[in-house]
Amino acid sequence: MKLRDLMFVLPNLFTVSSIFCGFYAMTLCAGEAGPLQLYQAALAIFFGMFFDAFDGRVARLTKTQSLFGQELDSLADVVSFGAAPALLVWKWALAGLGIVGVLAAFLFAACGALRLARFNVLAIKSPHGGASNFFVGMPIPFAACGVISMIIAFQNARGGPLPAEAQWPVLGVVVFLALLMVSTVRYRTFKDVKPNPRSAAVLLGVIITGVVVGVVSHPAWVLVTYFGLYLLSGLVESALMLRKYLFERRAAATAIADVIDQDEDESEKDDVEDEEVL
Repeated sequence: MKLRDLMFVLPNLFTVSSIFCGFYAMTLCAGEAGPLQLYQAALAIFFGMFFDAFDGRVARLTKTQSLFGQELDSLADVVSFGAAPALLVWKWALAGLGIVGVLAAFLFAACGALRLARFNVLAIKSPHGGASNFFVGMPIPFAACGVISMIIAFQNARGGPLPAEAQWPVLGVVVFLALLMVSTVRYRTFKDVKPNPRSAAVLLGVIITGVVVGVVSHPAWVLVTYFGLYLLSGLVESALMLRKYLFERRAAATAIADVIDQDEDESEKDDVEDEEVL
């Protein structure tokens, strides 16, 4: 096998490693899984995110991007960040809610698959091959991060089984994340971030926020805080973009109305002049 052929295998090894992390997490959730096994499953999915983050970068560095790799990456995301987190959160918090909990966990996995299908279609139709500064809808790895960050933080800060009164709030978070994945809320890809004073200031602010949260409460809540900031950034930025769009649309409608009124005034003036001539 030539060296070039081995380079094509390298990014796919990262993707397959992500699948293994998701599969291992599901095996930990099987049977009578306790808090320790569920915590380990959350960590396995977290490590899967690292492999998922690097497979595309390795492919671009080695110039081995391929349609096969893209499709494999989508299938890996469905397993590692769709099915595995859905099973994990059902086992951790939703099993006691009966069929409602099952449907909520299924909704998360189904919306993740729908989001990936939409992403692949948009990537094919895009003249830039899907490259953009924004994701349409929350990416499925980030949604999975929202689920596992709750589990990791709870097990580190408190430990033990989740209290019954917390099951419904967790269900609300799961449903909200599922709907965000299939929404049109735009989230930054950070592909346009360049080293400059502004980006350095934002990074410093994020680091300081994490340090403050870790010192005041518990270091385990830092991951939840970072995820919450990313979630809010998409909602706020989308709201500002919608406000700008509505303002521009209103301004355009006002301009059209002014042109129509001006035409009507000129038409009435012409009619008066015609009557005077007659």
